[in-house]
Amino acid sequence: MSKKFIPVAVVLVCVGIFIGLKSQGKVEYNHDNPKMRHAKILKNVGILLEEGHYSPRKIDDDFSKIILKKFEEDLDGEKNIFLQSDIDLLKKYENKLDDEIHGSEFQSFYEINNLYLKRQGEVSKLYLNLLSKPFDFSVNESLDINPDKILFPKNETERTDRWRKRVKLMTLGKLVDLQNDRLKNKDKKDYKYKADTTLEREARDIVRKQMDRYFTTKISRETEDENFSSFINNIANTMDPHTDYMAPVDLRSFNEQMKGSFFGIGAQLKEEDGKIKITSLVTGMPAWRGGELKENDEIIKIAQANAEPIDVTGYSVPDAVKLIRGSQKGSEVKLTVRKVNGTVKVISLLRDEIRLDDTFAKSVIINNDHKIGYIYLPEFYADFQDPKGRRCAADVAKEIEKLKAENVEGIVLDLRSNGGGSLYDVVQMAGLFIEDGPIVQVKSRDEKATVLRDKDKKVQYTGPLAVLVNEMSASASEIFAAAIQDYKRGVVIGSTSSYGKGTVQRNIPLNPENESIILGTNKTEDLGSLKLTLQKFYRINGGATQLKGVVPDVVLPDVLEYYKFREKDNPYALKWDEIPQAEYKPWLNTTDLSNVITNSNAETVSNVNFNKIKANIQFLEQNATKPISLNLKQYELDQKQLKEISKQMDEATKLAKSLNVQNLISDTLEIAKTKEKIASNKQFVKVISNDIYIDQSVKILNKMINNDKIAKKN
Repeated sequence: MSKKFIPVAVVLVCVGIFIGLKSQGKVEYNHDNPKMRHAKILKNVGILLEEGHYSPRKIDDDFSKIILKKFEEDLDGEKNIFLQSDIDLLKKYENKLDDEIHGSEFQSFYEINNLYLKRQGEVSKLYLNLLSKPFDFSVNESLDINPDKILFPKNETERTDRWRKRVKLMTLGKLVDLQNDRLKNKDKKDYKYKADTTLEREARDIVRKQMDRYFTTKISRETEDENFSSFINNIANTMDPHTDYMAPVDLRSFNEQMKGSFFGIGAQLKEEDGKIKITSLVTGMPAWRGGELKENDEIIKIAQANAEPIDVTGYSVPDAVKLIRGSQKGSEVKLTVRKVNGTVKVISLLRDEIRLDDTFAKSVIINNDHKIGYIYLPEFYADFQDPKGRRCAADVAKEIEKLKAENVEGIVLDLRSNGGGSLYDVVQMAGLFIEDGPIVQVKSRDEKATVLRDKDKKVQYTGPLAVLVNEMSASASEIFAAAIQDYKRGVVIGSTSSYGKGTVQRNIPLNPENESIILGTNKTEDLGSLKLTLQKFYRINGGATQLKGVVPDVVLPDVLEYYKFREKDNPYALKWDEIPQAEYKPWLNTTDLSNVITNSNAETVSNVNFNKIKANIQFLEQNATKPISLNLKQYELDQKQLKEISKQMDEATKLAKSLNVQNLISDTLEIAKTKEKIASNKQFVKVISNDIYIDQSVKILNKMINNDKIAKKN
């Protein structure tokens, strides 16, 4: 953290106390007053953004306009809830949100939220009437789904028509599905043929049930506090996409993800007809040990120990999971469940640590022209609370040792869709493959860059290395890939570029720690925290990973390319820049990697499957946002074309001949311990066996190994 940021924490404490003592919009200080709490959060977030952010935008009228527009879009992205008159009315806050952040009376959110909830209540009643009579699918009309091209409805009539088209499209989709099922089953014994009019009525009934669940969940979830969190997040995200407000429960989820474990009961949930049900129980965990909770039991209410239970009717699975999980081992959670036989029972369980095995590094061997080791790392995890907890760098080191024991000749490290994580661990992990030297440069606001180095001269693995990335490889993944590329230690393989997140965040608590002491109370509010961008990453060659990401040495067309979700696609992303490079010596390869890279890129250009993927990506990009026809015949033609494209993509990304993948000898006993582990491993091996990108990485490693052997002979 920048030294210049330290005084901000002190200011935050003082300002929090000041707000507590002084009337804010004539609202008396009260820990239980939501408006008082919201005002404190807003004020503290504003201070942190202005005083602590790496590159703060000025919080002024222009900033205010952006926030208002972003929040309106966040609440109503499809533009089918608000009316244009609502948007016109809310323009009065265009130049006031910045003033509220700086301490003026906080009003905007409440008027926006109340108006939104009112309009939501109105539209939640529309679908019942719209679905009460048959649709005419012979009419040539369409639904425009591109929010950038449509305006908010001018009046209630236009809004109702927009919802009519939406539920008509949903019904059309279900009708086509039912017609296809009829075609498949028509020759089966005892099959009862149904006319199109009957199928259309059944389709409307299915959609009605879906809409019932949709609005039940939406209304129960979008509380004032939830929408306020979204409001604050829109402010934070306007500084940059990775500065986020996290309510206490969200911070806990973030920490759980980082450490790869959490405290829970060991039950998997599903949503079925608007109900939360038990899918399965994890062997050996509290829910399984208790013996009372069974598959298909419906969870009605959730309570923390002796606290008032919360009715979870209409909740989404993630929201129910948040209530079941806890922050301490041994803490009590009480589930009110409806058993399969209809009886209702309260089941008390004590939470235990649940490890997410799929989060951790694991490896297999791929037998090809040469024996190749494959390491999968889904994230750069680290248990920051427990010094003895799991860390990805140590786990990858263990996997390397296991692969070396089985005499692999090359290693593929798969960082696809790895969103990053621990900065410390990426430095340690890069050090496994090089001698001592710089790994990444980190720069704070208004300060010179600090070079983070691997200080250990020991190299754990010296053989051929390939690093696999894609559009979702971000942050720590990009640091690792960039270091390997700059040192010329291996070959980076993947889509046109990685994600492009070159910034560092830290969680800053918003609640003033000394507040309770100075105010003479023994109650401290948890106001949540701000995940604040404080630093920026730079490669050791001086270029930022921000925005541009890492461009692989060998580029492979990727099916995710057309989604446009990378850093460069966000208008609020920080810019790319560069600083002086660090002093480092490239790895002394026994063979020339440039020759391998040139040949591999040439092969990709002529590869039939990759050319199919590229052509289909272009088609999807051109047709992604075009209006959808509500005419049955045209809809069927369009769907047929999309299914053909999907089939081609599926065929192109799967291998005609599966790779020969086997588990490491040292892993077999652990895998065989439970049915869940056996099933999970079977799926893991199957996915690897049919992956065209892993296959291409293996082929590139084969070239590196062959060239290496030739070079050693000479």
